[in-house]
Amino acid sequence: MQEKKILIAADHAGCSMKQKVVNYLENKGYSVIDYGTDKPEIAVDYPDKAYLVAKGLYQKEAPMGILICGSGIGMSIAVNRYSHVRGALVYTPEMAELSRKHNNANVLILGGRFTSDETVYQILDRFLNTSFEGGRHEVRVKKLENMPYDF
Repeated sequence: MQEKKILIAADHAGCSMKQKVVNYLENKGYSVIDYGTDKPEIAVDYPDKAYLVAKGLYQKEAPMGILICGSGIGMSIAVNRYSHVRGALVYTPEMAELSRKHNNANVLILGGRFTSDETVYQILDRFLNTSFEGGRHEVRVKKLENMPYDF
């Protein structure tokens, strides 16, 4: 059986949720590569954490990542600057499922201040257990991979 690995990072506002997510994933048999932060009292800039997860994906340390900040918006903006990342800011289990089925998202982004523990566990299960459908969605994802960066 192939080892299940996942990358995770949070800023200070997502720190509390990150630890709950790490524990949940480890109980599900995942090997979690944790880029911190673990101290909510020390401000951490979300772009720095998004960079670490994007770099880990690029270096194939794991096939997927999770980022958590207060709303999820900052992490979403930051991590989606990298061409190999398809980060999805998710607030419901249905969004998690669709992000995988239709967009082949490889980074789950969570808002620590806006997502309950019960909901986050449902989101994780849907995100991690849903496969990309391909088909008509494959064409769209390929377009994302080939978008020009200049105008």
